[in-house]
Amino acid sequence: MRLWEGDAPGALGKAAKDVPTLTSYLPTKPCGSTIIVCPGGGYGMLAEHEGKDYALWLNRLGVSAFVLKYRLGSDGYRHPAMLNDAARAMRTVRSRAKEWGIDPKRIGIMGSSAGGHLTSTLLTHFDDGNLSSADTIERASSRPDFGVLCYAVISLGPVSHGGSKENLLGKNPDPKLVENLSNELQVTANTPPTFLWSTADDSAVPVENSILFATACRKFKVPIELHIYESGPHGIGLQGKPDSDNLHPWTKELARWLNSKGWAN
Repeated sequence: MRLWEGDAPGALGKAAKDVPTLTSYLPTKPCGSTIIVCPGGGYGMLAEHEGKDYALWLNRLGVSAFVLKYRLGSDGYRHPAMLNDAARAMRTVRSRAKEWGIDPKRIGIMGSSAGGHLTSTLLTHFDDGNLSSADTIERASSRPDFGVLCYAVISLGPVSHGGSKENLLGKNPDPKLVENLSNELQVTANTPPTFLWSTADDSAVPVENSILFATACRKFKVPIELHIYESGPHGIGLQGKPDSDNLHPWTKELARWLNSKGWAN
């Protein structure tokens, strides 16, 4: 489904690459919660194994999933187009929750790599909605109820991923914008509870990204769960097909965490 009936704000054209969308994956035995999934890809592409595969796996837990196709730097887009897409996705799911059998107070967001940066951006740059808007979707809050960050790009400082940063902001971004989107610096007491995981030897996105965000959450007493695995390549995803019972251990830990919070069967 298109996020906007007409052109998205700041659209550069009318081709598929200019049209952000949500694709729904609804479980046969829904628990009432849902997760918006933001695939990674350095803000230059969207990795299917971090989108559709995650959605199908989440369905096994009774969690409804919506995969976000957000606009990309490789197609000429820069911030805030990506954040606008993520916020609109959250508003759309929340405003239409009854239609999909979803609890509007149990909507999370999940992202890997650069999709994790987008996720952490919405976790720290949400708003309450515009109650005076003629668009009913825009009246809904864009605040996620929880977040899941998988080997995420979070900082745009020294430990960032250069390609993601350039695709998001261009070659010579304003230092104030770099600071504003270094999301470990934007955590507050109102940041939603977050589950994070990474691998210690990730050569593309240093594990320090996850550590910095978790440390900031600790400072503000935001509930977190952080897992650092000794080894594993960047972009590992589920490490198997979504219907497999032999996936990466993070899937079991996330399932347990979601269940403990009442966000999964």
